Amino acid sequence: MVQTLALPVLPSLSAICSGLKNTSLSNSISLPTSNPPKVYSLSIQCARVGGVEIPNSKRVEYSLQYIHGIGRSVARQILSDLTMENKITKDLSEEELIILRDEVSKYMIEGDLRRFNALNIRRLKEIQCYRGIRHIQGLPCRGQRTKNNCRTLKGKRVSIPGKKKAPR
Repeated sequence: MVQTLALPVLPSLSAICSGLKNTSLSNSISLPTSNPPKVYSLSIQCARVGGVEIPNSKRVEYSLQYIHGIGRSVARQILSDLTMENKITKDLSEEELIILRDEVSKYMIEGDLRRFNALNIRRLKEIQCYRGIRHIQGLPCRGQRTKNNCRTLKGKRVSIPGKKKAPR
């Protein structure tokens, strides 16, 4: 923050500076400064478990569900395996966080799980089985009907030019 501002001294400032003890004019004018901004200590907003920052304001069972590959049942299983109570994440001690990280690392999560699924889909495409062909075509592969729905996979509707609606 700039404490002083360098300005050429004008003769008109001599009247302002005449009340000061030092009557000689200098090349800079001191400006009043406000209080310096308060610097707060850094607080950790999120705990890091399994390479993901889980929220501090929620209970551990729900915080663990922010990790890809851990759902409600797996989160409950982790807590029961550790015999840990389901308290708010920010209340966990460092030892409890380390134990929780070790337990979560036993599961296939995040990048490993995504890579595993991508390899399985690539294998299905390579062997040209029914599910692989449906993945290639961008259609559902689990037996859903495609006449009306499955817009997520098929994309936005495309109107066919020249096709007229049947009269009623």
